[in-house]
Parts: sequence; structure tokens; C-alpha cells
Amino acid sequence: MSKDESAVMTFLKRLFGNGQPDPKLKLVPLYNQIVAKARAPHWYVEGQVPDSLDGRFDMVATILSLVLLRLEESKAYALDMARLTEVFVDDMDGQLREVGIGDMIVGKHIGQIMSAVGGRLGALRNALADNNLLDDIIVRNIYRSVAPSPEALAHTHRGLLDVERALGAQLPDMIVEGDAKW
Repeated sequence: MSKDESAVMTFLKRLFGNGQPDPKLKLVPLYNQIVAKARAPHWYVEGQVPDSLDGRFDMVATILSLVLLRLEESKAYALDMARLTEVFVDDMDGQLREVGIGDMIVGKHIGQIMSAVGGRLGALRNALADNNLLDDIIVRNIYRSVAPSPEALAHTHRGLLDVERALGAQLPDMIVEGDAKW
């Protein structure tokens, strides 16, 4: 095969794939569950999470983090965690482009988004081990350091613990398949 033919084949494989289904596609149902859970109206009404791009991102990132924390309990799900994160990045990339962020700076924003998720993972890991930390983590990561009413904070606190407990009661296989009841 000539150099030109090889370049054409590489382009076509990138354009049309290699004939194999993308392995991260199996995580799309789980990601859709995460988004649906994060978009539940109670977070934004009773929980007073701002119903804005930032507020919706904060809820998706928080619920995603809870799912990742559940899956990290077994090393067998490391690849699924990575693929789920890829689905999240693909979604965020599309969302950024939809709101008008150009190609030149999408990567920078994705880096910031992944940093935010990484920070949530560490903070939630600590807060779930010491429930006394959870309110501070919620205020910082969901309300962006502007405390809501005590009732709203209590609602969000209870809601996140409910999600965490429901995930803990599910088999990881069911979660990964998007069949979990949570």
C-alpha cells in the first residue's frame, strides 16, 4: 500500500470507524440515567440548586462522581469507569460547542471540567467517610459557595445520601448496564 493509500485508509477509519462498535456506547444508558437523576426537579425546587448551565453541570458531575465512587470499589470496573468518563467528556464537549465555545478553547474547558469532577470525587470520598463534611462539600461544589436555605441544604444532603445508598445496594453489573434501580 502506498503512503497516499495508507493516509486515505487512516482517514476513512477515523471517519467511519474500524467496523467495531465503540465500547463506550454500552455506558450510554448509564450516563442517561445519571443525567436523568441529576435533572430531577426536586434538586432545583426543594433543593434550590440553580437551574442554570452551571447548576445542571454541578448536579450531573456530582451524580457521576457518586456512580464512579461506587464502581471504584472493585478494580474490575476500572475500564467501565474510564469509558463512562469518556461519555461524559463527549457530552460536555457537545454542550460547550452548542453554547458557542470554539474549537480553540474547548480543550481548555474540558480540562477544567475534568478537574472539577476529580475534585468532587476526592471531596465526596472524604465526605461519605465522614458525614460531617458533606454539607460543606455540597455548598462548595453544588451551590458554588453560596449557602442555600437550611431546608434546601438538608434536602440536597438527604437526596445525595439516598443516591449513594441506592447505588451501594445495586450490583455493579446492573449499574454499568444502566439497569440499576436508584
